[in-house]
Amino acid sequence: MTTLLGHLSRALPAIRASEDQADRVAYARDLWPREHLAVRAGHPAEHRPGAIAWPSSTIEVAELVRWAGAARVPLIPFGAGSGVCAGIRPHDGAVVVDLKRMAAVRRLEPRVPLVEVEAGHMGVPLERTLNRSGLTLGHFPSSILCSTVGGWIATRSAGQCSGAYGKIEDMTVALECVTGEGQIVSLKRRTSGPDLVPLVVGSEGTLAVVTSATLRLHPAPTSRSFGAWSFRSTHLGWEAVRAMFQAGLRPAVARLYDPFDAMLARHGRGQSAVRAVDGAEQTPGRGGAALRAILKRPRVLNDLLHSRPAASLLGGALLVVVFEGTWDSSLRGMREARGIVEGMRGTWEGEGPARRWMDRRYSVSYRQAPVFANGSFVDTLEVAARWSDLGRLYEAVRRALGEHVFVMAHFSHAYPDGCCIYFSFAGTADPGRARDRGWDEATTMTYDRAWNAALAAAIDAGGTLSHHHGVGRSKAPRLPAELGVGIGVVRALMGAFDPAGILNPGNLLPASATTTATATTTATTTTTSITLDRESLLVCVDGEVTLASLEHSLDQAGLTLASVFPSPSLSVGQWLARGAPGSRDRWLDPVDHLVAGLDATLTDGRRISIRPAPRRAVGPDLAALFLGANGRFGRVDRAWLRVHHRGVSPPTSHPFEHERDPALSREERALLDGIERSLAGRPRH
Repeated sequence: MTTLLGHLSRALPAIRASEDQADRVAYARDLWPREHLAVRAGHPAEHRPGAIAWPSSTIEVAELVRWAGAARVPLIPFGAGSGVCAGIRPHDGAVVVDLKRMAAVRRLEPRVPLVEVEAGHMGVPLERTLNRSGLTLGHFPSSILCSTVGGWIATRSAGQCSGAYGKIEDMTVALECVTGEGQIVSLKRRTSGPDLVPLVVGSEGTLAVVTSATLRLHPAPTSRSFGAWSFRSTHLGWEAVRAMFQAGLRPAVARLYDPFDAMLARHGRGQSAVRAVDGAEQTPGRGGAALRAILKRPRVLNDLLHSRPAASLLGGALLVVVFEGTWDSSLRGMREARGIVEGMRGTWEGEGPARRWMDRRYSVSYRQAPVFANGSFVDTLEVAARWSDLGRLYEAVRRALGEHVFVMAHFSHAYPDGCCIYFSFAGTADPGRARDRGWDEATTMTYDRAWNAALAAAIDAGGTLSHHHGVGRSKAPRLPAELGVGIGVVRALMGAFDPAGILNPGNLLPASATTTATATTTATTTTTSITLDRESLLVCVDGEVTLASLEHSLDQAGLTLASVFPSPSLSVGQWLARGAPGSRDRWLDPVDHLVAGLDATLTDGRRISIRPAPRRAVGPDLAALFLGANGRFGRVDRAWLRVHHRGVSPPTSHPFEHERDPALSREERALLDGIERSLAGRPRH
């Protein structure tokens, strides 16, 4: 028995633990594709933990964290290992904490409706349990067969039906967590007060170990309607999606495929770069050689397939839509969608493509291994931007990737203010570099160049680095370019929640980072007091502008904030600091958010910028430090707010009968005090 496991077992004999070599290999990594390249090169699982522990209760997790803090042993929270961003990368001095023995449904309240479920519960069994009570969470990530509730929370996950139910952050009512000091805390969502939940959701195991989540539910759908349309161009397709969501329609699924991706769908091959090379990757040898030959000159192939003649020959872009709910609501939604889409030059293709997508919705994720075995790779990148930046983001990232790999894309997870673009790509070694460095090293170099170019292009085009996969270690080097001063704020949050730095160290943030000039310039640029982005239905407004002035300006443009203000003389900054009282209840339409981005000044004078983008997944949601916090951590200098067309009735989901503003607990107050001290650089005691 090693010293590490010996110390752990003597201190906490009731907690199951192991140092077995098979266990250490199994828990050495997640599904980051770059690690697959290392396996092929003969370097499997080099980052192995010293031990693995399987706590079975929150109390055991707290005991484990307290032991680790005293012994300065890093802990790596682990769900099912299906992440793709290197969120799991331990070393022999660390303990991986597998939470899957904590899988109880603690409470199910159909009348509210909500469920309290432990973090280790797997996705499919949870949904089946809810369905037996006539309910659904509405969360269906592609990894649902191999992911846990805790993993969804950690990465700010999105499911395939986000168009109706939102992302996991829109479902989270409360969290039970264990902080880095071993304290058990319950964090609750609030409308008009400090809300710590958005800080932990998306923190990727670096702030606390999530042990259970209370999640909002919906009635399980009793009916679905399906539809598909083709478009001459991808741009026309996303304009139709934008029109649907801004008109108040909430299809559970709205996925737009670019022409090549659409061609695969029409022929029943599914989507993604994995299926694009499906014929060549079945066996090593001749098939593998054919695949590598295809991928050696990706720029030529990309230019050809993205030309206008090719788009026409391939049949154009394809939009598949699924509405679900009752028989009446699903049919009504599809009827209204047809009116919008076909009025925007979409050609009806019937129900078939959408039904085929539903039948194959989880199949693509499990076909990657033969591609890697043949000396190539496949991967995905999900970025997002407001509608007015979407075309720029699409072209920039597609061209950046296209210099190095074969690339295709679909648009999913749409919102009234913007959309996610999900790029799939495949590549292999550059022949020249392969001769000098060997095939495996040259393939890894291609992979790294493609990723670096794509992330840089996403930032330059005004997008966010991640929409739902998170950051891990793979995107961390580029995070300062998006967060700027926010990098230091996240570090301060880590100091408040986990002062010893034992929770998943090295994840999420780069080892060392300075604020880039670009980020600083973005944060300090001044604008006119009110600027309208009509395409995205967003208004950028200075914090000092009064609500009355803002609403008057919007009224002249036929728009409104759709809020009942407690006092029109309040400034926008004051209103947001109070939690935007009188704004529409967030639970009525989980797909819609009031604040898309903001610039703020911390109490120590540092200025932070959160770029406007829909549902970013780049660590803790730092806007929570300013919305509803009553100025405790700083002031809002300007905000990007969602506006609505006058006279358009906003959509309303099933009622959610839960307290909106629960009282702050003693533990929450202590954490807020700790955050304030950490941001100010003051000692804890």
